[in-house]
Amino acid sequence: MFNFGIEHEVAFLNSEGKFVDFSRAKFADFNQIIEQLPIYPNDHLQLRIGDAGIRKKRWYIEGFERFTDSEKIVDCTPKGIEIRTTIHSSIQSTIDELTESFYLLCKISGQFGFSPVLISFNPCKTVFEPEPPLNDYEIKQIQQAHPEEQTANIYMVTYGPDLNLSMAGLSNESLIDIGKKLTYYSPYIVPFSYSSPFYQDSLWEGLSVRTFVRTGKRAAAMVFVEKPEQMIKSTPSLTKIARLPAEVGRIEFKAFDSCDDFSIYAGLLALLKGLILDESLSGRAIIPDAEKHQLSAQQGFDNQDIYAIASQVLQAAEVALGDDPDVNLLAPLKVMLEKRETKAHQLIRDFNKLGSIEQVLKNTYSALA
Repeated sequence: MFNFGIEHEVAFLNSEGKFVDFSRAKFADFNQIIEQLPIYPNDHLQLRIGDAGIRKKRWYIEGFERFTDSEKIVDCTPKGIEIRTTIHSSIQSTIDELTESFYLLCKISGQFGFSPVLISFNPCKTVFEPEPPLNDYEIKQIQQAHPEEQTANIYMVTYGPDLNLSMAGLSNESLIDIGKKLTYYSPYIVPFSYSSPFYQDSLWEGLSVRTFVRTGKRAAAMVFVEKPEQMIKSTPSLTKIARLPAEVGRIEFKAFDSCDDFSIYAGLLALLKGLILDESLSGRAIIPDAEKHQLSAQQGFDNQDIYAIASQVLQAAEVALGDDPDVNLLAPLKVMLEKRETKAHQLIRDFNKLGSIEQVLKNTYSALA
C-alpha cells in the first residue's frame, strides 16, 4: 500500500577537525570516497543517475555543477555526500538500508581522514558564491531551470533530508491535496527535527537557521506527477514532473532538518504516513507560510501555537494509523513534544559547555556509534 525512501545529506570534519564545505574541499576529495563504495546493478531503475553521471550509486557528491559554454560538465563544487535509499515497502527496512549505507560511508570516509557530523546549516559560511563566477551559459541555464534549481545560494549552505512516500491508488488530485496538506502543517512538524542552531561560527538566536533561511524560497513538500498538464503553477513549486517511472506519485517532504538518530526519521515517516491517511485535518496551502516557519525556527515547541497544533497533528496521525504497527514509531516524537525538546537544544547545551562548534559536532551521530 505504501512505499518509502530517504535521502540523507552528510557533512564532514577533516583530519584536522575542521568543518568541510565548498571552501575547503574539492570534488576529488569526496570522489575518492565514492569510488570505494559499492554499486548495485538494479538501482538505476529506482534511483535517478542524472545527466552528469555523478549519481551512479546510493552515495553521491552533493554540490554545484559547473559547465563550460556548452552542456559539458567540467567540475562540481562539493558540499557533502548524500545517501539515498532504494524504494521499500516498510519504514523499518528503509531505515535499515540507510543505516547500513551510513556505516559503509563512515568506514570508507575514515580511511581518507573524514568523519561524518550532523549539521543542517553551514556553521561557518552563510553565502555560496560560485568561483569562478558563472559564465553566460550557466546563467542562462539557471534562469531556465526549475525554481528549486535557482536557489544554489541556499542549498549549498543547508543540509537536510528528503523523506519520500507513495500510496497506491491515489488520484492526481488526491496527491496534490496531500502536498498542500503537508505544506500547511510543515511549520508545526519540522521542530521534531531541528538541528541547526549555529550561524557564523557561533550560536544563532533560535533552533533552526535552515528553516528560517529556506522558507518561502524552497518547497516544504513536492509531488511528482506524470504529465505537464497535471502540474500546478507556484513558486516555490508544489509539483514536479517525474524523471523516472518509479517517481510517479511520489510525495517528497523536504522541510525537515537532518537527524543523527535514524529512529527519528522512522518516526517522521510514520507521522507523514499518518497524515496521508488522516481525514480530520483541514489545513491546506500551496506555498509554505514563511512567517510561521520563521517563528517556528526561532521558538520551536516553546511557542504555544506551534506546540498546540503539533500536538493536534501528532494525535491525528496516531488515530489514523490505528492498529498499524508503525504507530509505535511515533514514540520518540511524543517524548520530544512532551519535553518541548529538540536536538538543537542538546547542541546548544553542548556548545555552552565545550565552547567549540567542531567539538560539539564530534559528538553527533552518537546514537549510531
